[in-house]
Amino acid sequence: MTEKPEITDSNQRTAPGSTVGFIILATLITFVAYWMFVQGRQAQQPETSVSVLEPIALDGFRLDLWQLPDDPRLGFVEIPAGSFLMGSNPAFDRQAYENERWSETQRQGRVELPLFYIGRFEVTVAQYKAFIDASGHPVVEQTLEAQAEHPVTGITWTDALAYCRWLESNLVSSTTVPAEIRTLIEQGWHISLPSEAQWEKAARGSQGAIYPWGSRLQEGRANFAGTDTVAVGSYDCPDCQFSLADMSGNVWELTSSPFQPYPFDPDDERASLSEDALWVMRGGSFADGPQNIRAAVRGGVDPGVRNNTIGFRLVLSP
Repeated sequence: MTEKPEITDSNQRTAPGSTVGFIILATLITFVAYWMFVQGRQAQQPETSVSVLEPIALDGFRLDLWQLPDDPRLGFVEIPAGSFLMGSNPAFDRQAYENERWSETQRQGRVELPLFYIGRFEVTVAQYKAFIDASGHPVVEQTLEAQAEHPVTGITWTDALAYCRWLESNLVSSTTVPAEIRTLIEQGWHISLPSEAQWEKAARGSQGAIYPWGSRLQEGRANFAGTDTVAVGSYDCPDCQFSLADMSGNVWELTSSPFQPYPFDPDDERASLSEDALWVMRGGSFADGPQNIRAAVRGGVDPGVRNNTIGFRLVLSP
């Protein structure tokens, strides 16, 4: 602790050396106090938008369209209208958790969904960086540290929604966006996070497969039980009904659904009206084991949480 300087009578003469010493001490105290103030302010404030990666051309992605996949629908895959089997039955899946139970009277239920489109890949670092650079949305430095083609992590649920709104506005205003996508948005379709029902149907198909590729764990189909993310689409899944990448493992994927007991009801807003609302995330991550990368697994996350195992993918729906 710094010793308090001695206070002298204004009429009393002091030696020149004492005056100099007092000035040096006062200056030092002022500097230390200011340094501590600045450090405290930096600790309280998130990092703002800083370009960590220069825009680069990635094979299979369009640099001129915010690093979206280079195909006629910009990576959106059609999921046809119809019903699918949601939830888990322990008679067929012994790894099922209790929160995957449909109701007190039945283990699984049928859900009817209209046609929608879902992203083939998880949103990448390059795609999220395009958003940061264009919008100035706040970002922590760790969010952009991974390689450009890896899934973005270190984002919150609200960050993901902000990206969705930004991308939608750019898609509808761009003259180079494929006509089919622009027309859908002009007709009132929206870019957002998938509901957990949309996510589960896209992951497991209509008949309730345990994993996206089938009923048994297969090595070489997903990034799990590891130490880090991999580039999106690194694992081929020829047996996946909709040919989507990384629906198991790599990163947990945020959804638009509040975390609450089944049966699933898209109009039930009980949890979303609560200050303590959690939001469903799906699919497991690179750090999870086989039980947590099943297609029916349900995780819950606070909307303000950010870490290196959580990312998201997009949905385009009416």
